Amino acid sequence: MMIAAVAVSTGFAAEVVASAERRQEEARADSLFEVAVEIIKKYETMHHPRHWPLVGYGHKVLPGEKFDRKTTLTESRADALLRSDLRKNMRVFRQFGRDSMILGVLAYNIGMGNVMRSSIVKKLREGDRDIRDIYISYNRYRGKTHKQIKRRRIEEFDRLFITDTHIANTANTVKEND
Repeated sequence: MMIAAVAVSTGFAAEVVASAERRQEEARADSLFEVAVEIIKKYETMHHPRHWPLVGYGHKVLPGEKFDRKTTLTESRADALLRSDLRKNMRVFRQFGRDSMILGVLAYNIGMGNVMRSSIVKKLREGDRDIRDIYISYNRYRGKTHKQIKRRRIEEFDRLFITDTHIANTANTVKEND
C-alpha cells in the first residue's frame, strides 16, 4: 500500500512539474509574442491613406479585403490586424518550432515567399541555428543597406531568437521553483 502511494505521489509530482513547465513555456511564448508586436509597431508605425496598399502597422491589403483607402485604421483595429497576421505567419513556420516567431516577424516585413526561399530557412532545415549574421543582412531597401532596417533586425534577433542556453535556463528556473 505504501509503495502504491509513493508511486502515485511520484507520478503526481512529475505531472505537476510538467504542468508548471508547460505554463512557463506558454507564458514565455506569450511574452515573446508581445515583444514581437511591440517591435513591429515601433518600426512600422501607423500607416495612413498615403501609404496604400499598406494599412495599420504594415498590413498589405490583399485582393478581396475591404479597407477604405481614404481612412486610417483605429489603433485597436490595426493592433488586431497585426496580431492576426503575425499568428498566421507563425503558423506557416510552425515546423521550425522555437524559430517560428522570428521567421514570422521577418515574414511580416519582407514577405512570406522571401523568407521561405531565404538562406535562413535553408540553414534551419539543415539543423544549423547559427543565423544571426544572415538574419541581420536582410536590411536592404531598394537595393541599399538601410540603417533603420538593420537596427530593426538586430533588435528582433536579440530580443526574439531563442537560444539553447535560454531554454536550459528556463528549465532550471522551473526546477528551482518546485
